[in-house]
This record gives sequence, structure tokens and C-alpha cells, in this order.
Amino acid sequence: KLMMSLQEVNPRVRGIRLSSQSGLHSLTENNTRDIIQGAPQSFKEQINISSGDPQRAGMKPISFVRQVLAVCLCPELLSDEHLPLDVRLRALRLLEACDGESVGSYTASSGLPHVRQTIAEFIMKRDEGVPAYAKNIFISSGAQRALMVIVKLLSGGEGRLQTGVLIPHPCPHGLLPLLDEAGVMAVPYRLIEEENWAVDLSELERALTTARGRCEPRAIYISNPGNPTGHLQDRESIEEVIEFVSTERLLLLVDEVYQDSVYAPNKEFISYKKVLFEMDEHLRDTVELVSFHSLSCACVAECGLRAGYMEAVNMDPGVMHFVDTMLCTDINAPVTGQLALDLMLSPPGPGDPSYNTFVHETLVTRATLAQNSQRALKLLNDLPGMSCRPAMGGIYLYPRLDLPAEIKEQANMLGLEAVVLYCQMLLEEEDLIVGAGDDGTSGSHYLRLCILVPPDTLEEVLSRLSSFHLRLSDRKLNRIV
Repeated sequence: KLMMSLQEVNPRVRGIRLSSQSGLHSLTENNTRDIIQGAPQSFKEQINISSGDPQRAGMKPISFVRQVLAVCLCPELLSDEHLPLDVRLRALRLLEACDGESVGSYTASSGLPHVRQTIAEFIMKRDEGVPAYAKNIFISSGAQRALMVIVKLLSGGEGRLQTGVLIPHPCPHGLLPLLDEAGVMAVPYRLIEEENWAVDLSELERALTTARGRCEPRAIYISNPGNPTGHLQDRESIEEVIEFVSTERLLLLVDEVYQDSVYAPNKEFISYKKVLFEMDEHLRDTVELVSFHSLSCACVAECGLRAGYMEAVNMDPGVMHFVDTMLCTDINAPVTGQLALDLMLSPPGPGDPSYNTFVHETLVTRATLAQNSQRALKLLNDLPGMSCRPAMGGIYLYPRLDLPAEIKEQANMLGLEAVVLYCQMLLEEEDLIVGAGDDGTSGSHYLRLCILVPPDTLEEVLSRLSSFHLRLSDRKLNRIV
């Protein structure tokens, strides 16, 4: 007899909703397994732009980050004069910040004090002098892990007293499973697609009013720049949200992971914290804010190193004690990831040997993102039955699909979402993996496309996508004729 049956699995775990992408990932794994076992291969190399993993798609890492980490992992390189002097000096300083001067040592659960101080200094510089303190900063194994810590602290109650969190629709594809795992009810508020996915105050009020009586709303989650929509909030919109959370006594959770990737003309990233500290004193002193950032940002894009951080503003010290307690369950974030955070937020400066290379590499990344966005946007909007709003930041485009009735009927018979079937067909016919957007209750269908890829890869992606989509349209027309 098995030690554990399905019925004995934690009901909360059994209730976790998998994203629309999960079935597609299973199909991808099956295809890969078939190839390994000798099944006939397509003549095309598989391309995956379904999620924000630019290095998997061919983007190169930042040299300075990799060189310093290489020296930290292999201290014998400290004497290697082939490496720039600032690389070796930085590695020495980071090693001295580690216990035992080794990346193989544990750190405090909330992160290395040296790195937390670097983060605080970055925030103060970014926000033009708004105070930031290392004691309010917690390093975790990625921004999603940090968000889970906060959500679990909020979680409680059952039925009408169950904790609720307002979340945008569309939202990051990992957000709903996270809330399910924490036992928190998702309360969706609709981003206004017709206004380039704007955050609308009346929609926030509607979502909150509708939720009361079904759950106990305690927080709101914001993604800015938007994931996956690419929208960017201006100061006025941010002020509206801050006043809303103050009036409704909600905790404000702000994902700002893509703050380094704003590329729309005459647009700039403004942090929620900066806006908050420029508002009335009663707001500045009372609104509880937790903001998140991570190595998965556009320019560094070291997704696999798994490190991020959160900064808590106006949080009760007693609650912050339990933030640290929750982080203890992970022991600590990977040390190499923590050191990479330090390098991301405090890069080489003018006059340093690595400065010119660093500036060139980051400028290339930003230019690639901006140019890819324009190139992909034009093609997507030229395809029949597809439309896409321009992105202002982030690394995704989120086009809407008008799918043929035949696809919807076939998907229904197979027990799939229609957009997932579309993505499966695209994978099978073109070896191209794109993200299946969540259609929620709107009845609309979307794709999620990571556009931070090398330009030649993007051209191949667009070629395969347009070929498939046009063939699908031709099939529909032929059936009508």
C-alpha cells in the first residue's frame, strides 16, 4: 500500500490552479523526450519566448557581473591580470563581506548586510534622496519568493473572512498559483485595454466593493511596468492608487522588477515610494508599502541565479520580525545571487576599467528591446484577427487573438482553453513556444510574447508566427467558401 494517497494530499495544494502554460510545458517536455528517444525531428530549432528568460532565448549576460562572480567562485583568479582591476577589487570586497570569505558560507536569512546596504543606497539614488534603510530590506530567492512571504503573513480566515488580495487582470502567470498556495482569494480588477492597459480607479473600487461579503480584502498587488501588458503608470495614476489604499486601509504590494526597461518616448519609471514620499504627510507616514525587485530585470536578466529583494515602508516592527522568520525557512537566498544583486545595483562607474563595456552592453540590451517592440508590434497588428497595444516598458507584448469558431469548438471537445490549443498547434507546426494569455471571464484570448531576444531570433519568431497564423486564417476562409 502506498504511504500516501491523493486524498491525503493537502487540500490547499490540490487546489492550486495551474497556469494556462502548464499544459503547453508538458507537451514541450514530451516533444523533447521523443527527440531524445529517436523520433523524427523537425528541421527547425525550437524557440521558446513564452516567459521572461532572455538568456535562454540567446541574450548575452553582462560581462562585469559574470567576471566578478567567476572570481568570487574561484578566488585564485584574484591574481589574474587578464581580468580588469575593478573586477578583481570588487570580487575581493564581496568575498570579505561573506563569512569565511567564501560564497559557500551561509548568510543571515534576510541577506548579507553589505548587499542590503548597497540596495538601500541604490533606492536613495533612484528616488533622488528619499531615505532608505538596510534594516527595512530583505533579500530572498527571487521576487516571487518575497511576495509569497508577505502574502502568507496576510493569509487567514475561511469563507467570508478569507483574506483577499486585489490583483490585475491580466496578471503575471505565476501569481494565481502563488495565492492559491497561500490560501488567499484573488480579487481581479480589470486593466483597461482600450487605454493601453491603464489602472482605473473606478475599476479598483468596483472590484473591492464586489469582493466584500465574499472575502476580507487586505492588500492590492500592482505590477509597474506591467507584466505582461507593458503598461507604465504615470505620477497621477500612482497617486490615485496610493490615496485609494489609504482610504480603504489596504497593504500596497508593488512589483517593480522591470523598472530598468522603460523605452517608450518621453516616458520614465517613477517608483511608488518616491511618489508616496512627495505626497501629504499623513499618507507618507501611514501607507504600508512593500516593493519588489530582482535579478530577472531586463538588463541583467540573471533569472537562474534566483535573488530578489523587497523593501518595507511603514511596516510594524513586530510584523517585520516575522518576515525574517519566514525567510528563515529558506535559510538564505543563494549567495551568488545576492552578490549579483550588489553588482546589478552598483555597477562600474566612469573611469573604471569595466565601465565602457558595461555601458555598451546595457545600451545594446535597451536598444534591442525598444527596436524589437516596434518591429513586433507592426507585424502583429498587420495579421488578420490579431491586435496589440503598444508597450511602454517591460519585456513582453500581449496581443489579442480573434480565434475561429472551429478552434474554439475543437478546444472545447479536448477540454482545453482555445488559446492553449492555438499555442499547441503553433508548437507542433512551427517549433515555436509562446505564452498562453489568461482569458479570464472576458471571453478574449491573448498571447504572451517575450521580446527581449536577439534581433535575428525575433525575425525568425515573427516569420514562424505569421506563417502559422495566416495558414490558420486560410483554413477558416476555405471552409467558408
